[in-house]
Amino acid sequence: MSSLASKPIADAVDVKCTDDELIVTLVDGRRVSAPLAWFPRLLRATPKQRADWRLIGRGVGIHWDDVDEDISVRTLLAS
Repeated sequence: MSSLASKPIADAVDVKCTDDELIVTLVDGRRVSAPLAWFPRLLRATPKQRADWRLIGRGVGIHWDDVDEDISVRTLLAS
């Protein structure tokens, strides 16, 4: 089995949320955005809660403790 099959497409290095959009910067410089409406917990969160995120799996995903939300970079890129 190839080890490439399990390697993520790209890793996140930064995350920002506006009032209506999630913006993720990837290690290769690309920026991926998605409407917060796709993530109801983030949509209902306060700006302070949205700003309190951490990368998981060395950037393969993002986690928000206060709102118990996990989002994978692979899912964002597939959308």
